[in-house]
Amino acid sequence: MPTKTSLQACIFNIQKFSIHDGPGIRTVVFFKGCPLHCYWCANPESQSGQPEKMWDTQQNTYTTIGEYKSIEEIIKEVMKDLPFYEESGGGVTLSGGEVLYQAKFATELLKQLKANNIHTAAETTGQANPKIFEKFIAQVDSLYFDVKHYDPEKHRQGIGVSNKLILKNLALALQQQKDLTIRIPIIPHFNDSSTDARHFAHLFNQMGVEKMELLPFHQFGQKSMKI
Repeated sequence: MPTKTSLQACIFNIQKFSIHDGPGIRTVVFFKGCPLHCYWCANPESQSGQPEKMWDTQQNTYTTIGEYKSIEEIIKEVMKDLPFYEESGGGVTLSGGEVLYQAKFATELLKQLKANNIHTAAETTGQANPKIFEKFIAQVDSLYFDVKHYDPEKHRQGIGVSNKLILKNLALALQQQKDLTIRIPIIPHFNDSSTDARHFAHLFNQMGVEKMELLPFHQFGQKSMKI
């Protein structure tokens, strides 16, 4: 049973039976809110940390994106699929938005998942205070770390901030010998050239990165438009 807390977080989706966000069959909890402003954002509905009305062009209607949930509510929901986790070696993945935008809640949620012997994974941009980041990843079994550019200024131009804090936290995760996979979203005219590939390879070789995934560019999030 989950430990009672008064914490709540704004969640915009709980996706079941995912097979792309960690080992086995997983439930992915999507946190709302992100400190970055990527111009290609695949989930624009995740950027604000508050519930909001948006226009869904596929359903041709307004819909409210985001709902405040307690840790107890999320644990109750994800535990419904415990047999699938146990059979497949799966578990629960926290994603976003940026999960560290609501770090206190996310860290406590991870603790309670682990108390229930559930494998934990998280997807993060790494844009967070290092002390907060370190406490968070201590509860993560598998970490998926987005790196969008190797150059601080180009990173600032495309995303709104330098990559220095992100790379600092990446180094911290590597020092802790986490099961860590780098994910690079390949964005046309931003980080998709052969020169970019060489610079990424040099950076990650220096840092001791062992696993990396390239994510193809898409704009599925354009189905929604914020009012």
